Amino acid sequence: MEGKIKPVDETLITRAIIKKAAEDWIEFSDCDAVVVGAGPAGLTASIYLARSGLKTLLLERRLSFGGGIGGGGMSLHKIVVESPTDDILREFGCKLEMVEDGVYTVDAAAMMAKLAAGAVDAGVKIILGVSVDDLVFRDSPLRIVGVVIQWSSVTMAGLHVDPLPIKSKAVIDCTGHDAEVLSVASRKLHELKMSIPGEKSMWASLGEKLIVENTGEVCLGLYVAGMAVAALHQTPRMGPLFGGMLLSGKKVAELVAKKVKVHKR
Repeated sequence: MEGKIKPVDETLITRAIIKKAAEDWIEFSDCDAVVVGAGPAGLTASIYLARSGLKTLLLERRLSFGGGIGGGGMSLHKIVVESPTDDILREFGCKLEMVEDGVYTVDAAAMMAKLAAGAVDAGVKIILGVSVDDLVFRDSPLRIVGVVIQWSSVTMAGLHVDPLPIKSKAVIDCTGHDAEVLSVASRKLHELKMSIPGEKSMWASLGEKLIVENTGEVCLGLYVAGMAVAALHQTPRMGPLFGGMLLSGKKVAELVAKKVKVHKR
């Protein structure tokens, strides 16, 4: 027998949403780690950061997560991963199909859903529709201590509305090809002497190798992972081969966790 739907007053809806959303923003106005970009590297990084005990906020400018995963290869719903990345995906319950020894396909939608669920289950706070407009910094020595955020809808509308700061011990750029956070740093913090030349054309195997190798700290408090690494170091793109993205996310999480935990002692 179907149950009777409880009537809910419109005022209760509004009050509940505003109150609970405000509680989250207050709690996460000061974090251990802010990950920018909920694509493959960002989702993976946030999972391992939260699992290490760090208060982790994951911001995504779109109203959905997954980044480039959802498009698969030319809008075909499969992507390719290689060993040892298959171990990460199996950990989150993804079904893999072997193409040849050490090479697998995975369903794009399943990978997005499983990684996002893994982040939520690990305790990551994911907030969608938020863009990073600027960075919070200190000098002597120069270091990044947070992000400045704005609603993506405000940015898209071209309105001038002052943004708000979020403090964090580590900021990780996982925004992909455009390296949005690093681009802000290069434009506004000239002391970094940073340029973003953009990625090279495709060389899948070399691109995967260099993405992982170059993942790490750009300056004190600011880290890069995923395709933003290729934009910074001008290394090759790899298309719908996603192993390096996941390994890069895991690596940056390990680097941040080790450093932030040392500072928290």
